[in-house]
Amino acid sequence: MAQQSLRIGLAGAGHFGRFHALKLAKAPRARFVGLFDPDQARAEAVAKEAKTAVFSWPALLDACEALVIAAPAEAHFAVAEAALLAGKHVLVEKPIAATLAEADRLATLARERRLVLQVGHLVRYSAEYQALANRMRRPLYIEATRIAPFKPRGTDVSVILDLMIHDLDLVLALIDSPIASVDAIGAPIAGPHEDIANARVRFANGAVATITASRISLKTERKMRLFAPTGYMSVNFIDRKLIFISRERGLPIPGGSGYRIEETSWREYDALEAEHAAFIASVLEGAPVLVDAAAGKRALAAALAVSESMAASRALAEASGLLQKLEHSASSGF
Repeated sequence: MAQQSLRIGLAGAGHFGRFHALKLAKAPRARFVGLFDPDQARAEAVAKEAKTAVFSWPALLDACEALVIAAPAEAHFAVAEAALLAGKHVLVEKPIAATLAEADRLATLARERRLVLQVGHLVRYSAEYQALANRMRRPLYIEATRIAPFKPRGTDVSVILDLMIHDLDLVLALIDSPIASVDAIGAPIAGPHEDIANARVRFANGAVATITASRISLKTERKMRLFAPTGYMSVNFIDRKLIFISRERGLPIPGGSGYRIEETSWREYDALEAEHAAFIASVLEGAPVLVDAAAGKRALAAALAVSESMAASRALAEASGLLQKLEHSASSGF
């Protein structure tokens, strides 16, 4: 008889770890055994809210069959490696690791031990991704913007790994071609890591994507424009509205030479709940892993390529004196 439920533990009870805990507590086929966080007070507060137990790290590994990792990004590799070595299935938040070698190590461990390793690129489980992927095929150009006001959370890494990596993963899934080159620029404003970034990514098949990310803006904005031989699409993720111009669907455009326009919206479902359900299905039923180690590594490689290009651009800006001018303006509150 097939196993009906999965004993799941949680490593990390921070801002996003709390959301994981609350969802795991209600997941139909999960037995949420408990959580660990080095901050004991935080661990106890989240455990009380989720009606679960607090464990030490070794005890949590002994108690669970699978582990959700929502620890700070720099701890992802060490925690995931320990879990896989202990024979536990793993759902690790993005990024999968800090380096490509670490990503390869995790992939190898999962493959050799026949364990599920899923990476938490949440957008891939969302209604918004389905709305795009069901309409736009083989885009030639993508322009993505993801900006938000400053929050202390996530500033332990650059805006590339904090925010831009979501759109990098989305673009990689839509274009599905190796990256040929990256040209990026960015700057730290509120802390030691870059808070604003812009990257132009060219792919081997000729497609191009321009991605902007900021966590020091006055407003929240998430938009995307896509061009393809089949049509043009404009998406506002905040308003959940999509406009698609093509020859395939929608109302005829007067004088539009056969083109049609579709204006639609989508009803967002709980992407985190869907992510957990997919993870459990992969473990219990052998369902394909939508965002596996290879996808996690691909997104990480893109983020690292953006970081490397940004470092080169920074060196040029320092040599020319431009960076000092930017930093002076920022320090003056301008």
